[in-house]
Amino acid sequence: MRNGGARQIKRVRNEVLMALKMLYPAALQGDQILRTLLAVFPQLEWDVLKKDLAYLCEKGYTQRIIAESEADPRLTSWRKRWFRLTSKGVEIADHCVEDKALEV
Repeated sequence: MRNGGARQIKRVRNEVLMALKMLYPAALQGDQILRTLLAVFPQLEWDVLKKDLAYLCEKGYTQRIIAESEADPRLTSWRKRWFRLTSKGVEIADHCVEDKALEV
């Protein structure tokens, strides 16, 4: 699932938000998010999800949580990084606020 169209990209990003919303305010590791999404998108590749996680962080919908166990957070692989939904992300996941970039 390398170059899914815009619709597919939006679907994956929305599923990330929904997965994190189920555990809000807790966080999930990148690997856990990937395994969760593979049930819906069996062809999803890690590199695609990594870009989506970075995008959602830049938008302010998710945030990276640095675990106490991380000696140097810059060296922690993306698969081992923790992510949680922000309050802005909850509003998007609950469809209280619209974002044209995420509408399917």
